[in-house]
Order: sequence, then C-alpha cells, then structure tokens
Amino acid sequence: MTNITKAQLIEQLHLWGTQKISSEQLQDWMVTHYDPPEVEIGVGETEWVSEAMNIIMNEYELAKIEKFKEEGYQHALAFLDSEQENFYQRKHAFVHDGFAD
Repeated sequence: MTNITKAQLIEQLHLWGTQKISSEQLQDWMVTHYDPPEVEIGVGETEWVSEAMNIIMNEYELAKIEKFKEEGYQHALAFLDSEQENFYQRKHAFVHDGFAD
C-alpha cells in the first residue's frame, strides 16, 4: 500500500498556492494519488486530519478547474490543521470559500 502523508499534500498545495504548479497540475496530482484503491490517505494522522485530507483531495479531484479559488489554498491549510473543536467550521470555509459557485 502507498500512503499519502499530510506533508505530501501540504507540499502540493504549497506549490499550487505559490503558483509553481497550475490548477491543472494540482488536479492531476489529486486524481493520480486519490483514486487508486491501493493508496491510503493520512495513515497515522488524527481522525480529523485524515478526514480533512480525504475531503481536500476529493474536492480538488472532482471540482472544475475554473472553480478553484486562490484563497482555497489558505482554507485547505487551515482545514488540515483542524482540531475537533474547529473541524466543521474549517471544513465549511474550505468547501464554500475555496471554490467559486
């Protein structure tokens, strides 16, 4: 099994947020690393971080590229740093403010 770590996801988000990779490249990475059944996401992370990683990867995998918003980068990073107390608030911010409707 391959494991996608929080650090790997942060690296890809950072590359995109600093415009070192395009939105298309970010989405390609998500598709390549999120779809395969032999890939595990966030092994060893807290339940909150693992769930956040899955939601972030799923959203960037499925969303239309023209819907990606630059501020989604900050919302994704904040979501990855969630604790139980702020998980749902940060999830809402990521999903609703990170993408254009």
